[in-house]
Amino acid sequence: MKFINIIGTTGSGKSTFARKLAQKQQLQYIELDNLLWLDDWQESADDVFFCKLKSSIEAAATGWVIDNLYTRSIEMIWSQVDTVIWLDYSFSLNLYRLTKRTLSRVLSQQPLWENSNNRENWKMMLSRKSIFLWMFQKYPQNKQRYVAMMQDSKYQHIQFIRLTSPKQTEAFLKQIKAVQ
Repeated sequence: MKFINIIGTTGSGKSTFARKLAQKQQLQYIELDNLLWLDDWQESADDVFFCKLKSSIEAAATGWVIDNLYTRSIEMIWSQVDTVIWLDYSFSLNLYRLTKRTLSRVLSQQPLWENSNNRENWKMMLSRKSIFLWMFQKYPQNKQRYVAMMQDSKYQHIQFIRLTSPKQTEAFLKQIKAVQ
């Protein structure tokens, strides 16, 4: 496990888990949202995003943990990945975690990512671009898509690990030996 992609629906804890795993394994942590989002909630153009992603991957030649997966980035990431860890938690747990995280971020007003000025806010939370609406729409689609991808013959070079509870995820992390 040297080239790892952490996937799951929003609120599952991908970033937190990815940071912990990267630190424990002494691998480079790559946050896709940080590469994608520009100031004022503008997305990077695909060519710019791919350039940032390629540079990040090349800078971490000895290993990386990437959190998240955008459809546009699958081929670039999964052509090099050796392990995909899916945080496949219940809808209610993801919703609870998303609510807790979003409210905390709305109140703290801390920037979400290092490379942009984006912050959670009430207006965005209640708009058509709400992360909550996105979760309601994408949760069932993501489950179906990830199962299909795990079964797809073009991804048979990848070790898939499906963790279905935070307790299982913590146990998995504990059994990973820290790199010295």
